[in-house]
Amino acid sequence: MEVLARGGLVAFPTETVWGIAADARSAAAVRRLRTFKGRDASQPISLIVSGPSALPALGCDREVRASALMDAFWPGPLTLVLPCLGEGLAEGIVNAEGGLGIRCSPHPVALALAVAAEGAGLGPLTATSCNERGAPPAATREEARAVCDGGQGAPMVVEIGEDAHGAAVSSVLDLCRETERLLRVGAVSERQIRDVLVKITGAPTLDGDERLGLRDTDG
Repeated sequence: MEVLARGGLVAFPTETVWGIAADARSAAAVRRLRTFKGRDASQPISLIVSGPSALPALGCDREVRASALMDAFWPGPLTLVLPCLGEGLAEGIVNAEGGLGIRCSPHPVALALAVAAEGAGLGPLTATSCNERGAPPAATREEARAVCDGGQGAPMVVEIGEDAHGAAVSSVLDLCRETERLLRVGAVSERQIRDVLVKITGAPTLDGDERLGLRDTDG
């Protein structure tokens, strides 16, 4: 926590790939993260939380679709982009449409990090993948060390606990519109998401034509 409290970066394992944590309320920490990754200021950054109970403090709208998807897949590899006020978050965390990407990881290290940050009044923490721009995300601790090797401001790598589990990256589903947008297909399949949505609406409106195929994936 000391590194994060000072505005530093921490590379941590998840049930998918390795991520990089920074205090999302610190403009300096988020700038440091963007500089390290070569990430444009216009690109939003997803967050990791301890669970659905963390959403009200972020000003997020947990409507019926979000609740059902969280019940089905959290903790797990599904990032939900939700309408959010983003109160107190650094500029650029919330996207231009007022959406905030949030996930809850079952990995013991990632979950412990999120819980500890919330308990310390720090964060929420970013969950962007551990990689440089255009490169694949680090899937192992060894790869994370290579990404973070040397250089001022480089993330500290968590050296204890389980490694990342090496699964596919998280799926990303945007719920900011009436029509759900599947932005990235990852560990949670389109069929699995549709099966949950159909129980709510009877006929899901999931738009599969707007997938972005993001290169800079979020773990």
